[in-house]
Amino acid sequence: MAYASASRAVLVRSSDAEQALAAATNARAAEQAERFLAKSKAPNTVRAYTADWKHFAEWCTDAARHSLPATPETVALYLSDLAATHKASTLRRRLTTIGKAHELDGYDNPTRHSLVQDVFDGIRRELGFLQHGKTPLLSDDIRALLDVQPGDLTGLRNRSLILVGFSGAFRRSELIGIAIADIQWVPDGLIVLVRRSKTDQHGEGMKKAIPYGQQPETCPVRSLRAWLDALGETSGPVFRSITKTGRISDRALSDRSVALIIKESALKAGLDPTLYAGHSLRSGFATQAAISGASERSIIRQGGWASEKMARRYIRDASLFRDNAADSLGL
Repeated sequence: MAYASASRAVLVRSSDAEQALAAATNARAAEQAERFLAKSKAPNTVRAYTADWKHFAEWCTDAARHSLPATPETVALYLSDLAATHKASTLRRRLTTIGKAHELDGYDNPTRHSLVQDVFDGIRRELGFLQHGKTPLLSDDIRALLDVQPGDLTGLRNRSLILVGFSGAFRRSELIGIAIADIQWVPDGLIVLVRRSKTDQHGEGMKKAIPYGQQPETCPVRSLRAWLDALGETSGPVFRSITKTGRISDRALSDRSVALIIKESALKAGLDPTLYAGHSLRSGFATQAAISGASERSIIRQGGWASEKMARRYIRDASLFRDNAADSLGL
């Protein structure tokens, strides 16, 4: 790509003195930008923004260019240099981070410049723009993951985490944020108070009802009750880390741990672990519920999706084989 060649030429022309000046300038800019970004979004989003901004600032240092404020030419060259090794969806997120940092610091947003947009549009046409999300876990997959859990405390916790995460359509951050005090036991099952989520940054909270399952071995309510009985605590986080010696920590699992539990369970169940992560529980809920005939409204309500567009993507994919005209071909 011509843009990539141009960006590499910029790197070659950069002198040591220019790089040293850029490094000092970008270090100050990075610290300032990260401080502003940290106040604007949810923790997971902040981590993504911070990583993206660090990458951009380091690239600018190598190219002897300023990261804050950055010129449209700098951003355009950055995009083109990454096009050969990054997905278009990743580049779009990087643009969001760069633009947000500039706006929060009072600078014009260089990502809105026509030069940047033209370069990005060219990259999208060349690479395509299909986003590859993690594969949803359906009910049969959930049973497979449950079947490979060990018969100890770790297995008891994992079973509960998988079933509660799936039936409640929880985000990873919501799942690890559940405290024992947030659970209300009712005749029909249980109600979980989600105190804070990605779409509820002001902590207004929302309640999710989880009913008893049809089968005892796959019932999220019974599974959670068994785990809490083994935990033996009346306060603190529900889902906690467990040492190799079987000691239960008083600290909650990390969101990365949720992903690892899913991946490790998938591997043991004979599934490709690269296809699954923590989000597979949430997307799997929407997909399976749609396949089973649940209404779009009830799916969106349980998942707490702020954007109906995202939930409808799972629902649409699940409906591809329902009322399919190809069934009438008589083949």
